[in-house]
Amino acid sequence: MTSSFIIPFVGLKIGKHEFEFDIDDSFFETLSYSLIEKGKLKVWLDLEKKDTMLLASFFIDGFVEMDCSRCNDSMNAKIEGELEIIYKFGHETYEDENLIVISPDSYEIDVTQPIYELIIVSIPVRPIHEEGECNEEMVKLIEKYQTKPKDNDDTDPRWSALKNLN
Repeated sequence: MTSSFIIPFVGLKIGKHEFEFDIDDSFFETLSYSLIEKGKLKVWLDLEKKDTMLLASFFIDGFVEMDCSRCNDSMNAKIEGELEIIYKFGHETYEDENLIVISPDSYEIDVTQPIYELIIVSIPVRPIHEEGECNEEMVKLIEKYQTKPKDNDDTDPRWSALKNLN
């Protein structure tokens, strides 16, 4: 990973520090396991250095390219999110995924993985184009093969009898 996502905290004074990262296609290309190939995002990191820990607050805004869940054409899905991570100096292990223990001998942190994870969890569950932007041919094809709900007149009389059990 490029050094632009590595923060040497040893030289930082106790207190708050701000960092800003631009994420583009090259970020995703360097990650061999990435589910995303293209995007343009901005990440802001508020890092508070204390004697025994670092408090990191990530904020993200932008878009990633993915397939529309309705028409399967490519689209830009809006991404917004935030993540809080505590980097604690020590050797013990914790079950908390937002608590990362780093050796007291460490002098830098790599924020690549937390940024990637924030992007992934901020992806919409069902990304779809805005109304009217979907591929019309695909929408018509889906509607053609989509099953329509039956009218209530065709209800099996055995189910109708169950409605009266109250």
